[in-house]
Amino acid sequence: MASTNDLKNGLVLNIDGQLWTVVEFQHVKPGKGGAFVRTTLKNVLSGKVVDRTFNAGTKVETATVDKRAMTYLYKEGEDFVFMDGQSYEQIHVPAAVVGDAADYLLDNSEAVIAVHEDVPLFIELPTSVELLITYTEPGLQGDRATGGTKPATVETGAEVQVPLFVTTGEKIKIDTRDGRYLGRISS
Repeated sequence: MASTNDLKNGLVLNIDGQLWTVVEFQHVKPGKGGAFVRTTLKNVLSGKVVDRTFNAGTKVETATVDKRAMTYLYKEGEDFVFMDGQSYEQIHVPAAVVGDAADYLLDNSEAVIAVHEDVPLFIELPTSVELLITYTEPGLQGDRATGGTKPATVETGAEVQVPLFVTTGEKIKIDTRDGRYLGRISS
């Protein structure tokens, strides 16, 4: 149990048997009445986001979520198999839990897996990854000054928007949160 005064971003709460992550919180002390805490919560399993208000000092039940750095090994059917680097224990994470992160997962890449009572809840990737472009249309002469973008397919099979000057075979840096192109990697 924790008090609403102890809330922080990323904390996982157990409310009515469901797990919710604190996305945002704000302590509010109005001129009249008691103080309260306004929160934005995200359901760990469904991804649903809700706003919820608690009276200041209210007790909330926290969930024990074990976050472990793991290495992605391979895909087996619909599951992604990860290995703990310390214990060499392997766990199967369903594709629904991996979600869009699959677009940025390469064999032997690192990720943080959040586990609650032996059930994988979500995975966190590094904020950026470096991937090789396997195909993109060639840029046309004179296109470089317009600042336009074109689609490019990277080695994981994901499609990202890149500037017109980027070519097939180049390594680029991508933001894993929104799939944005961050720059080229010089080899």
